[in-house]
Amino acid sequence: MNSYANNEIPIIKKVYILYKTFYEYSKLFPKKDRYVLGGKCEEYIIETLELLLNASSAPRSEKQIFIKQANIKFDALKIFIRIANDIKMLDTKKYIAIQKQLQEIGRMLGGWQKSLN
Repeated sequence: MNSYANNEIPIIKKVYILYKTFYEYSKLFPKKDRYVLGGKCEEYIIETLELLLNASSAPRSEKQIFIKQANIKFDALKIFIRIANDIKMLDTKKYIAIQKQLQEIGRMLGGWQKSLN
């Protein structure tokens, strides 16, 4: 599958949009938080995206490995985002917007994982 086709996979589009959203919000974080927790969130979004790209181009027998790894990164990301909200790095409106994206991606990731079992 070529890279253009990978970009057309809905979950990959959603993670891409999540990154853009988080990136814009992180510009408003205090400097210390931007580079520590904000940086970790960005890193995990990118790693999730990479794992999903790997899964999309892997043979069916290997997809589950990448999906499982993506799920682990994604679960950690959700916790980091919750911490960002709890310590007021994110205001409630921004947190809710990101949570909606996280929930949708989580459903898609779970569906992909179930389809491989």
